Amino acid sequence: MSEPTIAQRGPYRVEVQAGQDYFWCRCGRSGKQPFCDGQHKGTGFTPLKFHAQQDETLFFCGCKHSQTPPCCDGSHNRL
Repeated sequence: MSEPTIAQRGPYRVEVQAGQDYFWCRCGRSGKQPFCDGQHKGTGFTPLKFHAQQDETLFFCGCKHSQTPPCCDGSHNRL
């Protein structure tokens, strides 16, 4: 698998909590988007660990093509 599966053409709104780790799905196959559920096995993709520094609302990439992962950079508008 050389290209990730597009999970959705837009971001996921996520409320992160300071001190928590989040594992963003890079392959797009997870059933728990935008987070990893292990469906990447055998794809060559691995999840991206994100450590929240503060409580805040972030927009995690759903198309899996962001240049600023795990956050959305609008790449879904160019797909």
